[in-house]
Amino acid sequence: MKRAVHAPAQDDALGPVDPALAGFLAYLQRERRLSAHTVQNYGRDVRLLRQLAGELSLDKLQTHHIRRAVAALHARGLNGRSLARALSAWRSFYNYLARDHGLKHNPCAGVRPPRSERRLPDALSPEEAARLMQLPADDPLAVRDRAILELLYSSGLRLSELTSLKPGDVDFREQTVRVVGKGAKTRVVPVGRFALEALRAWLAARTSLPAGDEPALFVNRRGKPIGARAVQQRVQAWARRQGLPVHVHPHMLRHSFASHVLQSSGDLRAVQEMLGHASISTTQVYTHLDWQHLAKAYDAAHPRAKRKSSKA
Repeated sequence: MKRAVHAPAQDDALGPVDPALAGFLAYLQRERRLSAHTVQNYGRDVRLLRQLAGELSLDKLQTHHIRRAVAALHARGLNGRSLARALSAWRSFYNYLARDHGLKHNPCAGVRPPRSERRLPDALSPEEAARLMQLPADDPLAVRDRAILELLYSSGLRLSELTSLKPGDVDFREQTVRVVGKGAKTRVVPVGRFALEALRAWLAARTSLPAGDEPALFVNRRGKPIGARAVQQRVQAWARRQGLPVHVHPHMLRHSFASHVLQSSGDLRAVQEMLGHASISTTQVYTHLDWQHLAKAYDAAHPRAKRKSSKA
C-alpha cells in the first residue's frame, strides 16, 4: 500500500471518509463520469463495508471477511440485487486501490451474492398508456406535462435524461431526440408523431413562462428547470386523475415503451439501442414481459388452453 486506507477524515457532505475513499469517489465522477446519484451510492456502500469491518482496516480484509459481510447484510434482509450492487461497489473500490494505492489483492474477487427472484418491471397496457396521455390543454403546465408523458413513453427515456434535455436536443425534421445517458454516453432516439406534436405545443406555451435564457427544455412555473421529484409527482397526479388503477412512475413509461415496441417488432437489438443498455441481457427482461402478454392472450382465446374438469 502506498497510503493507509483506514485514515479517517471528516467531510460534512459525505460523513466520515478517508483520503482513499475521497479519491475513489473523485475517480468515479471525473474519469468514469458516473452520475452524482451513482457516486453517492458507491460511497455509501464502501462506508457500509467499513462499518462491517469493525476494527480491521479495509486494506487488511480477506475474502472470508467479504463473505461474512455479505452474509450479515443478507441476514438484515437485503436481496440479491442489493447485495450484487454492494459487491460491485466494493470490487470497484479495491480495483481503484490496486491502481492508485498499490494494493496487491482484491478480497471481493470470486465472491457472488445469493440469487434472488428476478422481479419483472411493471408496465402499462397500450390502452392505459393512451388514457394517461389524454391531458387537457388548459394551461401551460398541463401542456408541458403532456409533452413529458408523451416523450417518456414515445422514446423510453430515463428520468435523468428527460430533465437534462435542451430544446435543441429535439430534431423535429429528423423526428429524433438526442439524450445523454449513463456513463455520459450520447444516443439518438426516434420520437413519435404524438410526442412531436406535444413538444411543439409545449415550446409555444413555454414562451408564456419567465424562462428567459434558461437552457432546460422543461421548466416549472417560475421558469426554472423542473426537477426529477417534480416530474414524479406530476406523473403520479395525472395517473390518479385519469383513473389508472396502478401506481404510475416515470420509469414505468420506459418499461411500457420497451415492452410495447418489442411486442410489435420483436427486435431486441433495436430496443437495446433505444434504451441505451450496455448489455443485451438487461434488455432481455422485456422478452419475459412479452411472453406474459402472449400467455395471457393464449389463455383467454385458445379453446384448449385450460383443461376442463370431467367425470370419468
